[in-house]
Amino acid sequence: MLKNAKIYVAGHRGLVGSAIVRELQRQGYQNLILKTHAELDLTNQKAVAEFFAQEKPEYVFLAAAFVGGMLAQLKFRSNFLYENLMMQNNVIHQAYLNGVKKLIFLGSLCVYPEHTSLPIQEDSMLNGYLQPNNEPYGIAKIAGSKMCELYSKSYDLDFIPIMPCSVYGIEDNFDIETSHVQAAIFRKIYLATCLQNREDSTLISDLKMQSKSEAIEYLKSLNITADEVQLLGDGTPQREFLYSDDLARSCVYLAQNIRFAQIDNASAKNANINVGTGEMVSIKELAEVIARVVGFKGKISFQSDFNQAGNNGTAKKLASLEKIHALGWRAEISLKDGIQMMYEWYVKQNTARR
Repeated sequence: MLKNAKIYVAGHRGLVGSAIVRELQRQGYQNLILKTHAELDLTNQKAVAEFFAQEKPEYVFLAAAFVGGMLAQLKFRSNFLYENLMMQNNVIHQAYLNGVKKLIFLGSLCVYPEHTSLPIQEDSMLNGYLQPNNEPYGIAKIAGSKMCELYSKSYDLDFIPIMPCSVYGIEDNFDIETSHVQAAIFRKIYLATCLQNREDSTLISDLKMQSKSEAIEYLKSLNITADEVQLLGDGTPQREFLYSDDLARSCVYLAQNIRFAQIDNASAKNANINVGTGEMVSIKELAEVIARVVGFKGKISFQSDFNQAGNNGTAKKLASLEKIHALGWRAEISLKDGIQMMYEWYVKQNTARR
C-alpha cells in the first residue's frame, strides 16, 4: 500500500473509522477520502455507484455501520438489519465494479452462535442460532462477511472480513441509551463521580442541562447518584474488550500485508478473521476498572429485574485468535491503559465544551 494510495474510509467519524484514519495518518497516508453521511448516504445505491465511479479509491476500509448497544438493538431491530445490509451491499459491490485493490470489512463477534464452544472459532459462524438481542445485526454482518468471501473467490479479489470483539475508545458514542455497554457504563460512572466530587459545572455541561437540580433528577431516573450507580443486567457476562487504536492497527496491517488467499483455507467453512485481546473480563470487573480509573468511590450494583427479562446477553464471548496471530498481529493495549486514555480524552472534550 503506497503512501500516496487513494484510500476511502467509510464511517470515518465513528469509533473504529476515526481510529483507522488516525493510524493511516500516523503512518504517513494523506490521500484519504472521507465523506459524512450527509455527503454520501451509503444506503443509496445510485449515490454510492456515482461516488466510486468518480473517486476510484484503491483501498477501502468499511467501518460504516448502524450500531448501538443492548437497548438500541432491542428498539430498532429492523433498522439494524436493513441499513447494515444496504450499506455493505452497495460498498462491496461498487468496490468490485471499480477495481478496488483491497477492502477490509468490519464485522462483529455477533456473527457467531449464542451457544458455541470457547474460544470461538471462525468456522462456528452459521453453525447455530444467534443471540436473540443482536440477531438482526449479526445476520447483516454474516451477509457482509460471506459477500467479501464469495466476491474474492469469484473475481480474484482481496476483500477481507474481520470480526472484532467489543471495541471501546475515543470518539465512541457515549449516549447512555444507544451506546455499547462499555461506553454506557463509563459515562454513568463518570457522571456519578462528578456528582460525588461536586463538579457542578462539569455535570451540567456534560448533560447539556440548565441547572444542577435538573441534572440530578435526570440521573436519578437512570439510577445514578453520588453514592451508587445501578447498571443493567447482573454483571456476570464476560467479554473481550479491544481498544479502538489496536483494532485500527490490525486493519491497516491486514491491508498492507495480507492477501485473501492467505486466509482462505480450502478445509475451512469461512474466511473471516477474529480480532481480539485473548483476555475475558466480566461486566462487573469492567465497571470496577472504570471506577478505579475515574476515581468513583461509591457502590456499583446491578438491576436483576432487567436480567430476568432475558436481556443479559450471551454469557461468555472469547474469540480464537490463532488465525490473526499466525498472520503476525497481536493486540498491545491493556484494558486499564485503554480506559485511562479514553477517560483523559473524554475529560478534555468535556472541558473544551464549557
